[in-house]
Amino acid sequence: MSYISIDSQRERGKISKYIYGQFSEHLGHGIYDGLWVGPDSDIPNTNGIRNDVVSALRAINVPVLRWPGGCFADTYHWTDGIGPASTRKRIVNTSWGSVVENNHFGTHEYFELLKQLGADAYINGNLGSGTVQEMSEWVEYMTFNGTSPMADLRTANGHKDPWQVKFFGVGNESWGGGGNMRPEYYADLYRQYQTFINSYDADTPIYKIASGPNVDDYHWMDVLMKNAAPYMDGISLHHYALASAWEDKRPALDFPESEWFSLIKSAQKMDELITKHSTIMDKYDPQKRIGLIVDEWGSWLRAEKDTNPAFLYQQNTIRDAMIAAITLHIFQKHVDRVQMANIAQMVNVLQAMLLTDGTKLVKTPTYYVFKMFTKHQEAIAMDTFDNLSDTTSASVSKNADGYFISLCNFGLSAPDDITVDVDTAIKSVSGTVLRGLRMDDHNDFEHPDEVKSEEFSTTSFQPHQLKAQIPPMSVVTLQVNTNK
Repeated sequence: MSYISIDSQRERGKISKYIYGQFSEHLGHGIYDGLWVGPDSDIPNTNGIRNDVVSALRAINVPVLRWPGGCFADTYHWTDGIGPASTRKRIVNTSWGSVVENNHFGTHEYFELLKQLGADAYINGNLGSGTVQEMSEWVEYMTFNGTSPMADLRTANGHKDPWQVKFFGVGNESWGGGGNMRPEYYADLYRQYQTFINSYDADTPIYKIASGPNVDDYHWMDVLMKNAAPYMDGISLHHYALASAWEDKRPALDFPESEWFSLIKSAQKMDELITKHSTIMDKYDPQKRIGLIVDEWGSWLRAEKDTNPAFLYQQNTIRDAMIAAITLHIFQKHVDRVQMANIAQMVNVLQAMLLTDGTKLVKTPTYYVFKMFTKHQEAIAMDTFDNLSDTTSASVSKNADGYFISLCNFGLSAPDDITVDVDTAIKSVSGTVLRGLRMDDHNDFEHPDEVKSEEFSTTSFQPHQLKAQIPPMSVVTLQVNTNK
């Protein structure tokens, strides 16, 4: 049994919508075939971007999209991806399978996608193999409103008006594939490069993000904060949930019961990581000005059989829905520090929202969690009094109608009877549930609706108390209306 008590005066702070951010890299079919099919494709599209994918993603209120990587960002030279598609440079994607990248999806196509999604831009710049001038000129190309060499080039390529770049990351995983740097060296490079990321519009300054630590590298965080904190708005953190070791990726389907729980335990480590990294950040930034940006997270499992292992295509099950709900709950617990997060990745890669195959599209269990949680975006996270069972995770936010409660019972067999006490009178309750009957229940192209959200009505309430039974292997959301 679980218990939650809601006190209307105990608020943690606003839940940034950017916690629900997405990430798309030039990796496998994450962009090509997944997002971009080109204007001449038989697949219905608008300016080359799949209509079905955009329609599905708009329903989950994608707030921001990180691009072009990831590892690819530190090999990406933006001038290769502008101008007529037929003349763009073909390169080898050395980060992901050494396949040919034709650069048909570049800066203009990215901003077209953002326009269709209604999302903000998060550009990850090339620090690893690029130059200060290259990065600076890219920012000028995208954002300068006036006459300049890069703005004129943008106009010549068909887009006179500037775009807005809300977030800009200086390098990616600079401790690893982004350059194998020492934190002291990266801190100096960051200070240099960020100097030339000019905010041409004083009313909309660019939010600058430093390449932060891998998982529990607390030394990296300490050095970066000590040496570069005044020059950053955010610092990134990467942590993937693993069912075993990094070197031993486990299958997404047909896994043993032990790996249900080992993957969840790995995801739960996010709470410890945020807590410990935040403690270091507090030492140098007690006002909490700098955001912790978890711009890569999610489950990393074995690529599906008969697919290119470098394309990181994995099936998405009800277990991944547990990972998504638990992790989002952790982010909402830490709203004082976590200002953005970007699940890896949006389509066809790792813990994706959507899977595509030609004209077919599948919404994954993870997609439904994001759709169910949209009411948390920009709501007020509540600091509740909880006594939760060992297999239940929960988060409560306050909105204009009352309270929005999300619950995850990751137990395999037993339902959880939950009681919620509220200090204001309950007028009505509505709910949604996503549940599995087997550990690896999932949607595929032959059975696209095996796991989907449905109405949840097994609740009862009195003026100040709500009771519900949360099924095993399920995510439940409840809108508790307390206002007229």
